[in-house]
Amino acid sequence: MSLKRLREFHNFNVYFRDRPEYEVVAFTAAQIPGIAGRSYPTSLAGQLYPNGIPIYDESELPRIIDKHGVDLVVFSYSDVSHEEVMHKASLALARGASFMLLGPRATMLKSQRKVVAVTGVKTGVGKSTITRLVVKTLKGLGVDVVVVRHPMPYGVLEKQVVQKFASEDDVEKHRCSVEEREEIEPHVREGTVVFTGVDYGLVLKEAEKTAEVIVWDGGNNDFPFFKPDLHLTVVDATRPGLESATYPGETNVLMADVLVIHKADKTSAEKLEKLAENLRKINPRAEIVVTASKTVVEADVRGLRVAVVEDGPSVTHGGMSVGVAYETAVAAGAVVVDPRPYAVGSIAEAYMQYSHIGPVIPSLGYTEMQLKDLEKTLKNVPADVIVSSSPADLSKLVAVEKPFIRVWFEAVQVGGRPLSEILSGLFTKT
Repeated sequence: MSLKRLREFHNFNVYFRDRPEYEVVAFTAAQIPGIAGRSYPTSLAGQLYPNGIPIYDESELPRIIDKHGVDLVVFSYSDVSHEEVMHKASLALARGASFMLLGPRATMLKSQRKVVAVTGVKTGVGKSTITRLVVKTLKGLGVDVVVVRHPMPYGVLEKQVVQKFASEDDVEKHRCSVEEREEIEPHVREGTVVFTGVDYGLVLKEAEKTAEVIVWDGGNNDFPFFKPDLHLTVVDATRPGLESATYPGETNVLMADVLVIHKADKTSAEKLEKLAENLRKINPRAEIVVTASKTVVEADVRGLRVAVVEDGPSVTHGGMSVGVAYETAVAAGAVVVDPRPYAVGSIAEAYMQYSHIGPVIPSLGYTEMQLKDLEKTLKNVPADVIVSSSPADLSKLVAVEKPFIRVWFEAVQVGGRPLSEILSGLFTKT
């Protein structure tokens, strides 16, 4: 089974675990530093796997197929082009194995509560911003809400089976990576409880005890782990064409009840209408909602030399060259210092791996080593201040004398039927 962003553990848990007709010989990993060479532990894998299941780097896949005579390769990645999916399939097929994509019916869990799912067509579309808008809208309707986040367990898996975040102290207690903090901290700061983990059957049971409505906050462009009563898919108005170019982003567009065109303020009315027309062709039954991105900056940066930090996933596998921090700094009259000549370690490697990244620093922090590399890079850049769009408070994680000026953004609906009306329909259906 191939893994990225850790959907494969969910696929294994709900489809393969405790089924003796299958023998899962390995997981292969990409994108997640430090996970290759480890094992999916027996306590999670079940009694059929007393020694756990080894995890290898994805480059080992051909060797594993040949060594074990693998009959089936299960693709569990997200955020990839349709072309890349078929390249992986070709590799498996050429070595005699079959190739499988597990779909929603095989992998979605049914909740006793109402579920609102927020997914996207690609990393960086503003999905988490829309999730927060949905949560605020539900709270405004007087509904008890809990968020369940797509998995990001990069630590000791046995200790991350079910994780509950009700305060910033919980974020510290669970020793979250930067990437986890970026997704969890904004919700917690707004008083919303967040669940995540490894075993989403158990995560779901705990979430159901807590609130009337569960909001699924998707990762990458993956489709939900829970069967939604209402499915919203976010489309980036500034990057038309993604809605039909990625896996499983296009799946999300086709499944959606509501298509949210986000960042509408960043493009022309003509381009917005063309995007909406294309979405109607792909999924004519979906309702279309339009939102803008309201940006807030903590301080004036005019004339200052700034080092810009963007959230890592958006500018790495998300494919964006720059993000909102860069755009905000330039618009405010700051002088952006190109950080690339000053990068060290994993940050320098990221520029080589993702050559599209512009004069910004990805906020990588999956491991302590990456966090140290981020710290050293920020120290090296000859700037007066650091302008950061990372939803995590990086000033608490790196020891840099330069002051941090944070940029954050909220979604504001500017078109379509009010979200409050759409969401209230969840409680009036017979």
